[in-house]
Amino acid sequence: MPISIIDEFKIRRLEVLDESGEADAELMPPFDGNEIKKIFERIILARTFNQRALSLQREGRLGTYASILGQEASQVGSAIAFEQSDWIFPSFRETGVLLALGYPAWQLFRYWSGDERGMSAPDGLNIFPMSVPVGSQIPHATGTAMAMKIRGAKSASAVYFGDGASSRGDFHEALNLAGVFKAPAVFLCQNNQWAISVPRHLQTAAKTIAQRAFGYGIEGIQVDGNDVFAVYRATKDALNRAKSGQGATLIECFTYRLDDHTTSDDSSRYRSAEEVEEWKKKEPLIRLRLFMKKKGLWTQAYEDGVAGNALSEIDKAISQAENYPPPDKADIIRFTNARLTLRQKKELKTLGWEK
Repeated sequence: MPISIIDEFKIRRLEVLDESGEADAELMPPFDGNEIKKIFERIILARTFNQRALSLQREGRLGTYASILGQEASQVGSAIAFEQSDWIFPSFRETGVLLALGYPAWQLFRYWSGDERGMSAPDGLNIFPMSVPVGSQIPHATGTAMAMKIRGAKSASAVYFGDGASSRGDFHEALNLAGVFKAPAVFLCQNNQWAISVPRHLQTAAKTIAQRAFGYGIEGIQVDGNDVFAVYRATKDALNRAKSGQGATLIECFTYRLDDHTTSDDSSRYRSAEEVEEWKKKEPLIRLRLFMKKKGLWTQAYEDGVAGNALSEIDKAISQAENYPPPDKADIIRFTNARLTLRQKKELKTLGWEK
């Protein structure tokens, strides 16, 4: 009996803006000059927050912090594709996503200083708290998408995670359910090449992370994660598919983590300086700046003004965060469980924290 082919798949890679600042006219999203400037300004704001957070951590004014340097296009490009009714599930490295969606910077500084109240999203922002456990937020996005489908809502959920999380069972379970039930979900993998010290090639023997989607019957695509226009287009297309009943999409943003995994890490122990320097030449701000310059949208004076405004905004946020009343010390006990145990009640009484 001859062998028959049941199915075949191809891995698509989307690129719009190359490293020289040239864009593919057919693939370029229909942004006008002001919209492109807003994208640039959001990237500058995210990078300014990042720089300040790293400085504050070194001064002992923040706890451990996860840098987003080099990944701003993946974050801002995807964030601007969402509608207000969509639900967002970030990992711990999505500061740029939250800022692009209008999340208050001062609350993010509170969060990174150890105050969980910083993750209490303001009204109008459907953003769940950042997930520090690797991959545990992915099934939540699938469940939320299924709930919206049952309710008949024309909304989608989107979840962010790294290449390391794609090796977790949570990832596979979430994609499997999304495929079976055609959940309106978008899975955004920021493949920054390193899961702490574990390189990408030790996560999977497959050529891409995107191709894993086909095992679960959903769409998969790899995009140049340093190309803000490609990330936006892929995310927007995935959201349109989700909301029109065509199911979920896995987007692999092929990018690079230019800094250490967190401020507690020393990446020089496991990767070469030469590798980092090569990726610095590909970082997203360089090519966007080149593109804007060719279109007459960028001048040094313009960028200096944007950077100055961003610095002023972030410094005001730092002041607001550091002058915000600290949380009640009793909260560390009071909110550990849904209901206080007898032991916790005793602890509160012994410490004099009973209300």
